Amino acid sequence: MRTKINAQPNQSLIDGITTLQALASSPEPIGCRELARQLDSDPTKINRLLKTLAYLGIARQTANRKYTAGPGMHVLAAQSLFASGLIRRALPELEQLRRYGHTVAMGVLWNDSVSYLFHAPPGIEASRGLGRIGLLPATTSGIGIALLAELEDADVRELYEGRDIPMFPDGIDSLLAKLREVRALGYARVHVADERDHHIVSVSMGDPVHAGIAMSGWIPEGATAPLVEALREAAQRIGE
Repeated sequence: MRTKINAQPNQSLIDGITTLQALASSPEPIGCRELARQLDSDPTKINRLLKTLAYLGIARQTANRKYTAGPGMHVLAAQSLFASGLIRRALPELEQLRRYGHTVAMGVLWNDSVSYLFHAPPGIEASRGLGRIGLLPATTSGIGIALLAELEDADVRELYEGRDIPMFPDGIDSLLAKLREVRALGYARVHVADERDHHIVSVSMGDPVHAGIAMSGWIPEGATAPLVEALREAAQRIGE
């Protein structure tokens, strides 16, 4: 699932996309120096990138000289979702999965984070499930675990090298053991030990894999198999 690069990567492009992603995920307008601190980068370079994004209309500057998403960013988001057809194909299938009475979600993996395109707990309208949750660490997400399992172990090690891994305090070997379990099962079952004390069941989808869908809630071990089957059938129809 992770594309191998044969030539030297374009670092300027990487810096620009990293800045764009950080800006897109910021819940409030953000200043140049604050963004540079977040990215552990040179403020002069980040300032130049932000001004370029503003020139293109992808970012915009507020009255207090901070930066936020511009109209171009919304256009790119809308165009990509429309052109891929993913949301259009997925919504009817995700709505059908809600009959099980669990939270239904669809997300994509980018680096070590999962972005939820759809996340609808029981009782809310399906339309409210679109874009209601931002980025989450991949290792805290059933979808994230299912998608990380599609990567080679070496890629996962590189992704988390020298870093703490949320939900895996014992480190990379513990995470890799979980991913091997997911590969063997063909799905992810993740226990979330918070005040909800619930489980997430998730499968990856696409050929090649590009997204994942999940159900979460109180899911006893014995109820897992039919949910996995329903998720797999939905994933296949979405991918057609």
